Amino acid sequence: HVQLVESGGASVQAGGSLRLSCSSSTYTIGPYCVGWFRQAPGKEREGVATINSLNTTFYGDSVKGRFTVSKDTAKNTLYLQMTNLRPEDTAMYYCAATSYWDCRWYQSHFPYWGQGTQVTVS
Repeated sequence: HVQLVESGGASVQAGGSLRLSCSSSTYTIGPYCVGWFRQAPGKEREGVATINSLNTTFYGDSVKGRFTVSKDTAKNTLYLQMTNLRPEDTAMYYCAATSYWDCRWYQSHFPYWGQGTQVTVS
């Protein structure tokens, strides 16, 4: 059983910043593709950012240049640093993980999911 736990979501004003974290006691982040997805009310879940075992990153067009995904393998923690937040960034943010070293930009590539953390930008 893989358990992923997100934290760091909050309500912030437009232009503000947040850092989300994802940790696990049952999954090792370093060797695999991991990433972040988000879902706003009434919208489909969309990819935000991914990072593979070589630390190659990929971002959705709407967050490119504003968000940064990273990981700390010593702490077994995945991060999403979000800056210059916009109201359209409001969503539930999910940490997701795979059993592959590289990433593909679709949800079915990620079998393991966290419970989500809410980000609200006003």
